[in-house]
Amino acid sequence: MFKTKAFARFARKEGLDDKMLAAAIADIERGLIDADLGGGLIKQRVARSGRGKRGGFRTLIAYRVGKRALFLFGFAKNDQANIGPEDERDLKDYGAMLLALDDAGIDLMIENGELREISYDEKK
Repeated sequence: MFKTKAFARFARKEGLDDKMLAAAIADIERGLIDADLGGGLIKQRVARSGRGKRGGFRTLIAYRVGKRALFLFGFAKNDQANIGPEDERDLKDYGAMLLALDDAGIDLMIENGELREISYDEKK
């Protein structure tokens, strides 16, 4: 599980920690997907601390089952109702590129500060 540099900035600003992001991916892996936008892009709600998912955030995740999850974009529902078709297309393209990277490509993006690994407790 990874987050882009831009998403990491958003998460830090909004108080979303890695545990909350890992919980969103765990929901996806259990089949609890809020919206599959196609092309490997998923929209998933993440709870706001103390308010639950309904008043929380919407995240857009490039996801490939059993392989990789990358948080690309996030927004609060009260700030933005949804993303536009052009943004969705751009996120699908960017997500597809990231999902296609091999381990060396991911490592290079981490070294360059473009991706950050999400740390979580694998026992759960």
